[in-house]
Amino acid sequence: MNNNMQALAETLSTDKILLATFQLIKDIHHQYPATHLDIGSGAGSLIKLLRNNLSIQSTACDYTDTLMNEEGVKVEIANLNTEKLPFADGAFDIVTCTEVIEHLEHYRETIQEAFRVCKAGGTFVVTTPNILNLKSRLRFLFFGFYNLFGPLHFRESKLYSTGGHITPIGLFYLIHSLVDAGFSEITVRVDKRQTTSLIYLVFLYFPILFVSRFLLKTEIKKYKTVDDENLPYVKKMNSVDILTGRTIVVGCKKIKSA
Repeated sequence: MNNNMQALAETLSTDKILLATFQLIKDIHHQYPATHLDIGSGAGSLIKLLRNNLSIQSTACDYTDTLMNEEGVKVEIANLNTEKLPFADGAFDIVTCTEVIEHLEHYRETIQEAFRVCKAGGTFVVTTPNILNLKSRLRFLFFGFYNLFGPLHFRESKLYSTGGHITPIGLFYLIHSLVDAGFSEITVRVDKRQTTSLIYLVFLYFPILFVSRFLLKTEIKKYKTVDDENLPYVKKMNSVDILTGRTIVVGCKKIKSA
């Protein structure tokens, strides 16, 4: 791997995102040794972190094998915009997908594929930029683009940069796609609090709280869009974590059949 490619690979995920993913896996997955699939594995930084700290056997999958920088890891190649994951049903105890779905044209299909290859009783953890923090909301209000989702050059997609961010996904719609795929026991975290969003929070938290409560009542009574099942996640949209977090880190389980 040349130096430029290696440097690029090493910036695909930040340490805080990887550590938040690792911690969430530790908290919700309790059976080891375990088999692990990393979708969009890049340089293999998450694989290295998991292998060094857990009894785990990792497999990588990406659109290319030229980014991998971890010894002894074979990368299965798949273009997730056009292909399914090249693995059997129920092949893995743990499936991860960090900072990938925002690069995909059909992220719901990839989440369905993650469910398919996850074992019953297994764990799935997915991360994506949080477009609902206050910094991003205000950028969208005044500029029309979410944070980390700026204008894109036509006919040019740098897959492993923000130039490849083509699908902004809000927290609720990510959770909706996970539940629709069959996952349950959803856990939502963020990797870090943004300083800019924390400053905005001081001035905007109570107006947001007041207006969102009014709008929630309208959705419940007039439009009938909110029920007991989705209400906790609708409320989560304006929680302090989501208003200030940089990256959303979501874990869930594929429950064993009765």
